[in-house]
Amino acid sequence: MRTMAKRDRILALASEYGVIQAKDALRNGVSGRYLDNLVEQGTLQKEAKGVYSSKRVAHTEDHNLVVVSTYASRSVVCLLSALQFHGIGTQLPNNVWIALPSDAKIPIGINIEIQAVRMNPEALSSGVETHVLEGVPVKIFNVAKTVTDCFKYASSVGLDVCLEALKDVLKHKRSTIDELYYYAKINRQWNNIRPYLEALQ
Repeated sequence: MRTMAKRDRILALASEYGVIQAKDALRNGVSGRYLDNLVEQGTLQKEAKGVYSSKRVAHTEDHNLVVVSTYASRSVVCLLSALQFHGIGTQLPNNVWIALPSDAKIPIGINIEIQAVRMNPEALSSGVETHVLEGVPVKIFNVAKTVTDCFKYASSVGLDVCLEALKDVLKHKRSTIDELYYYAKINRQWNNIRPYLEALQ
């Protein structure tokens, strides 16, 4: 593959999919070293170990979610980051919050601050939605699951965040009581959430 053709192919892939991984480039006959050369030339931006994006493409407000989800493929966006994505409450987290399986390592070698929590298989697979952001499928917990997760991890996010999210969801009818009950039972949080639900209804 000629040098200019290689460069154009890599930039096209990065533009189409938002980010490109070294393994994707390798499948197209391009080495990781060549990607690093493009970074040195100012054409690509290195987001994490083996993850690159094109400087030609304007990033969206969800770009960090895209990068983290690409780098940590077993993760699900959760808690404060999921609240922000769904437009619930007033949280503007500096970190990207992700849920991981109990046996997964917390991602390192990435330029984005990550806050990780562990979940069992049932909790990790329940209420997952896939949203295509910048051409990349990103797994994010749905509204009801996110609210009940906040109560489960109240010691990490704060009870004020939990109550704000619950009030917002009920006020704007973003979830039904049945949905909240379903995910609260999975998280074993129904007894904690019910008194607040009763007070808000």
